[in-house]
Amino acid sequence: MTNDLQRRVVEHKRHAIGRFTDRYNVTQLVHFEETSDVHVALAREKEIKRWRLEKKTEFVEAGNPGWGDLAGYLDDWGSAGT
Repeated sequence: MTNDLQRRVVEHKRHAIGRFTDRYNVTQLVHFEETSDVHVALAREKEIKRWRLEKKTEFVEAGNPGWGDLAGYLDDWGSAGT
């Protein structure tokens, strides 16, 4: 969860965050959701993190079959562009 998705993506791509994304060389944004309610965002993040790998894979492939990097779809404010 972040309040600045563009900044967060850049941090991951530059390996500035030494956690899961750095350990496993995660550099692509393959899924994101937007909400203005921080409580909803936290609950959703926890929900997805509890899923098994197979369910996460199916979920991403349903919305992004080619596992393309969605970072290019963000506008200057870090929201999905139209």
